[in-house]
Amino acid sequence: MSREILDKYPELAREGSPTLNQRLEIANPAVTEMALQASLSCIKQWGRPPGHITHLVYVSSSELRLPGGDLHLATRLGLRNDVGRVMLYFLGCYGGVTGLRVAKDIAENNPGSRVLLTTSETTILGFRPPNKARPYDLVGAALFGDGAAAAIIGADPLPSHGESPFMELSHAAQRFLPGTHDVIDGRLSDEGIYFKLGRDLPQKIEANIEEFCKGLMAMAGLSEGFNDVFWAVHPGGPAIMNKLENTLKLRSDKLECSRKALMDYGNVSSNTIFYVIENMRDELMKREGGEEWGLALAFGPGITFEGILMRSLS
Repeated sequence: MSREILDKYPELAREGSPTLNQRLEIANPAVTEMALQASLSCIKQWGRPPGHITHLVYVSSSELRLPGGDLHLATRLGLRNDVGRVMLYFLGCYGGVTGLRVAKDIAENNPGSRVLLTTSETTILGFRPPNKARPYDLVGAALFGDGAAAAIIGADPLPSHGESPFMELSHAAQRFLPGTHDVIDGRLSDEGIYFKLGRDLPQKIEANIEEFCKGLMAMAGLSEGFNDVFWAVHPGGPAIMNKLENTLKLRSDKLECSRKALMDYGNVSSNTIFYVIENMRDELMKREGGEEWGLALAFGPGITFEGILMRSLS
């Protein structure tokens, strides 16, 4: 929330003002622009032209329009008009891992396909001004952030085309916890999106995470201990990270990539898992004989657990 935005939209600073239209006027082009920049950077690293992209998976909880950001992004990137588009809207923090799972399924079932997965988020829809009854939420303002991310997913890489994957998506799983749909509650109103997070969210995750992780590892027949694999966990907040570390008896360095992403960028909803994976990629490339297998995890409304078992190719 910048001075320029408040000068243009002073009503955003007045509690109770109907400002949904103004917020979307800011958010819709902003998330597309961020997604565009992330995608261009990703495609440049990939090394092949945008016309070779066969599918687009677009993830955001920060825009609302028809046609959606997926078409706007495809147009600005110059993708083919027969590119297969999938929109994943309003999944919240687990959206990035859901996007990976969907892109994985597309790539495995469409030989030769190359899927551009893009996530883009802004906090403008959830901004709340202070009032006399409620002090400004400094914790929320400090915890959440804006950003975008992108990745190319495919099967059967082509070294002759410069493709050099660093991670294999082995198995994926999603699970929701019955009776917890109101622990993370989001409502769209004339004043934007209102989020309410239950205080028992870390405890709910703590009580179910071990079984979920064991089931995911069992899909590949892994019998390693939790400290024998690497961890790319969406850092929803410090309390969730601490609960996870204590419950699974992880060494303090196991969640270092997640904590670094939280410190550098905050909780950027669906994007954050990619910042963690990027940190993990850099870390694994520095090591000699590091862990081969690892888990990418995220949690969100539902309460939903989303996880992918990954294998490092570095």
